This record gives sequence, C-alpha cells and structure tokens, in this order.
Amino acid sequence: MFETPKTKNIPAVSDSATAVEQLCRHCALCCNGVIFADVELQEGDDASRLRALGLPLERDGRKIKFRQPCAGLDGRLCRLYDERPKRCRTFDCRLLQNVIAGKVRITDARSIINETLKHAGTIRRLLRRLGQRDETLPLSIRYRMVMQEPLDLSAGPEQERLRGRLMLAVYELTQRLEKDFLT
Repeated sequence: MFETPKTKNIPAVSDSATAVEQLCRHCALCCNGVIFADVELQEGDDASRLRALGLPLERDGRKIKFRQPCAGLDGRLCRLYDERPKRCRTFDCRLLQNVIAGKVRITDARSIINETLKHAGTIRRLLRRLGQRDETLPLSIRYRMVMQEPLDLSAGPEQERLRGRLMLAVYELTQRLEKDFLT
C-alpha cells in the first residue's frame, strides 16, 4: 500500500508556477486517463477552436466533453496549454495544493507521482495481458471492459490470477488517487 511521507514545518512554495513546473510536467495523471474518464467543457470554452486544435469533442445531451486520455497530451506535456479548456485551467490536484501550501515537499510529491505512474503502468500491462489493448480509452473504462467479460474457467488458473492481480492493483491505485490527487 502507498504511504505519503509525513513532514512538518515545510515552507510553502512561494510561487505556484514553480510547483506546477516541478510537478505537472512530470505527471499528467489528470490528462492521461488515469484520474478522469472525460472532461466536460465549461461556459466560455470555445468548442470550435478546441476542435480546430485537434480535440475531438462529443455531445452528451446538452453537455460537450472530450475523452481522456486527452488528444492534446504529448507525452506528459499539453500541446494545447495556452488554449486549454477552463476545467483544465482550474483543476489543481490535492498533491499540488499540498505542495503550494507547504504540507508536502516537492521531492516527496515527485516520489508520489512516480510511484503512482508506475502503478498505473502495472495496471496497463495487466489489462494488455487480459486482452484489453485499447490505449485510447481511460483506465477505468478499460478495467470495466475486462471485468465485464465472463470468467473463462476452461482457460486455466492464469486468467483468474491476472484478474485478481488487476483488481488488487486497481483498488490500490484508487486509494492513492483518493488520498493524494482527488480534491
């Protein structure tokens, strides 16, 4: 299980841009389909401009959204950064908030990010081994697709073992995301 380092009397980061530079550019968990499955556009977002920039938008009733992983993500950097949607501009994960407030050191936050990315990678590998290879879908949807498939008891114990490992890995990742990233 993950643990957040316990620290006291950490000076607050005086410039939130420094924290963003030090963390967000190495993370992208809010953009890569690990934390969120989609992002809903907000009032003031220019849907036509976002489409022109290559962001595939979908209508869901009266809402317009785009799926994660974000098409604007290039590695761990946003190629739409200067024109990104309002929801993206205003989201600060709990870890970033805690670094800015001086509750978590940047070095500890980077360790948490690295461990979380590593854990998400383990889940992706397990999903591929279980036949779900569509990397364009958010992790939660890929997981749901695998788990909705009936268990093939004739396939032997390997499939059961992999599904068990996947369930545990998703549980542990969910705990980490709720503790350190979701606000």
